[in-house]
Amino acid sequence: YVLKDISFEVQPGETLAIVGSTGSGKSTIINILNRFYEIQKGEIQVDGQRIQDYELEAYRKRIAIVLQDVFLFSGSVLENITLRDERFSREQVIEAAKLIGAHEFIEKLPGGYDYEVMERGATLSMGQRQLISFVRALVFDPDILVLDEATSSIDPETESVIQYAIEKLIARRTSIIIAHRLSTIRHADNIMVLSKGQLQEFGPHEQLLQKEDGQYRKLYDMQFLQAAAEG
Repeated sequence: YVLKDISFEVQPGETLAIVGSTGSGKSTIINILNRFYEIQKGEIQVDGQRIQDYELEAYRKRIAIVLQDVFLFSGSVLENITLRDERFSREQVIEAAKLIGAHEFIEKLPGGYDYEVMERGATLSMGQRQLISFVRALVFDPDILVLDEATSSIDPETESVIQYAIEKLIARRTSIIIAHRLSTIRHADNIMVLSKGQLQEFGPHEQLLQKEDGQYRKLYDMQFLQAAAEG
């Protein structure tokens, strides 16, 4: 078993951040929440119902995942956002892009929303690809948003745009963020610290920082010192 005796609750509209080193179980939680594979024991409930009781397609329609490695396919920016779903109009896409601050950069592309994206988004920067995936998530308007926020390879200028986009995305919806940079999650309602598949700490940012020799405090101080050294 990867996860051992883990139990937690996220209220509707709350944001939960999950932190922990590689192999601590962060991705496993996301995988089982989406039912990419079934769990052997224990249960996950959404609105008081076991997730196995929902029809899989209907269940997954209510969840949007934005992964660290954004997948874009050959086609226009507009098609990459709507995934060729006829329900979404160009106006809805533009509205969503404006809301999270992606409209400006899309407009600057040759052809704007009709700009042809190469396979895997090869002609776009990492930050641009991530913004397109954020617009995609917002257009689909999920009840639960899962965000693997990897801002490690993004320049500081793009990072502030992405930070703004994240805040807009998580507003008023239940969100789970796998956090890499702790500075981006201080506003989360709760932070869950994992280590080797076990729950080490759980609580809001300020509360966890109070623990002198706590795991979160150590991670935070380490990143803070690293940022100061780089700055």
